[in-house]
Amino acid sequence: MNEILKPAADWELQSMVKQLAARNLSIELVGNGTKRSVGRPVNASMAMTTTGIRGISLYEPTELVMSARAGTPLSQIEVELAGRGQMLPFEPIDLGPALGSYAGSQTIGAVFACNLSGARRITAGAARDHLLGVVGVNGRGDIFKSGGRVMKNVTGLDIARGLTGSWGTLAAMTEVTFKVLPMPDDTATLVFTGLTEDLAVELMCAAMGSPYEVSGTVHLPQTLAARLLHDDLRMAARSLTAIRLENFPRSVAYRKGRLKERLKVYGPPIELDQESSLRFWGELRRLSVMPYGSQTYLWRISTAPKVAPQLVNTIRRHMDNVETMYDWSGGLVWLEIPASADAGASDIRRALATHGGYATLVRADIGVRESVDVFQPLNPTIERLSRGLKSAFDPSNVFNPGRMYATI
Repeated sequence: MNEILKPAADWELQSMVKQLAARNLSIELVGNGTKRSVGRPVNASMAMTTTGIRGISLYEPTELVMSARAGTPLSQIEVELAGRGQMLPFEPIDLGPALGSYAGSQTIGAVFACNLSGARRITAGAARDHLLGVVGVNGRGDIFKSGGRVMKNVTGLDIARGLTGSWGTLAAMTEVTFKVLPMPDDTATLVFTGLTEDLAVELMCAAMGSPYEVSGTVHLPQTLAARLLHDDLRMAARSLTAIRLENFPRSVAYRKGRLKERLKVYGPPIELDQESSLRFWGELRRLSVMPYGSQTYLWRISTAPKVAPQLVNTIRRHMDNVETMYDWSGGLVWLEIPASADAGASDIRRALATHGGYATLVRADIGVRESVDVFQPLNPTIERLSRGLKSAFDPSNVFNPGRMYATI
């Protein structure tokens, strides 16, 4: 595949898709290509990038709404929002460093196409929950528009949500409209050290169940904490369990004091001020503790928080040198394992069948991704719905054929 198409407008992308569909040619659809190695290998006739369709088309700070072309760099959007004291509520995670690419280079279209959400997802919701509308081109080459600028537009919102998490297999999004929120005036983090995984999940769940509005919880074992750039935390040389609080300074101070009292049985925490907190959570958002390496593979596992340690222990019984990061109070587990013929897929899927949950292989060699289920296998009902969506949006299988599932 040598040719990469780079349309600069909706109508140009539409024209290209129509011509290719008429010739029964398929397209590998990408933004800036930072997540090109996620999913099954795409056997397409050519590639198409949306990076030529870029720019912020609408921003109304008082209405907390922004629209941007799909190829707009996420970094540009966040700089614009920060200038008005606002942010993306769902704190999109950046897979670039974990996949051998650069941090900060993903596009806003890819963020929604992959439904990427960070630590704040447990309180603010996922990327799809903040998508108000979308303009795109389907596999027939038709331009469609769904949703609007307000949440009450339910019909459009449902279609827009259907595209999030589809990894470019249904349509080419050309513009997205989404909600934004004010940045918190203050941020503080309580970091408890030396806890086992069981105790860490117990603490995180207790913090989330408190009335003190925790906006992020994460646990790093000592081996991953040693990879942090944050000097004070790296030099603690122990496992780290972090609890984040955000809001007005007086509110943060009050809630921090009450939370320390409630959690005192777990020991005295290290306290991070706003600057240190932003630096620490920024590292986690870039997955910098799980950098790209050809000798390790990376899984993303979603499960019930309280069963996460047992799930990981079950997996560890079948493989050595497993590294884990627990986010969302344990509801999201990043699992780094040594490279192997099947990336541990059989053992991981078997453990999930016992404990419950869903797993996606985020990083592995192309031969492995070709031979195993990269995304969670579908049950018959979900598979039927997925086939129906694919048939409705892309009946000729033009976009990213086989990227998520071999037969869809």
